[in-house]
Amino acid sequence: QMSKSTGNFLTLTQAVAKFSADGMRLALADAGDTVEDANFVEAMADAGILRLYTWVEWVKEMIANRDSLRSGPASTFNDRVFASEMNAGIMKTDQNYEK
Repeated sequence: QMSKSTGNFLTLTQAVAKFSADGMRLALADAGDTVEDANFVEAMADAGILRLYTWVEWVKEMIANRDSLRSGPASTFNDRVFASEMNAGIMKTDQNYEK
């Protein structure tokens, strides 16, 4: 945690240099999720950076291998289950936001 009262304090410039702007965004988004005082947790920033790195590496791998990926109609059982779940989620979301 980062708290001035415990002597653990970083300026914005120091924090961005240490965690990157995206790492800061992830940690700050997580910092105020409860009614308690928001605390910046360095472990969350570190974990966020690792998740971003893993995702970027996966995207690079998918782009490099796109010619070997399946193409054509989405007609397998798994395709139909996926489409059904997506449609159910859309319907649930629409119900929650109707006036």
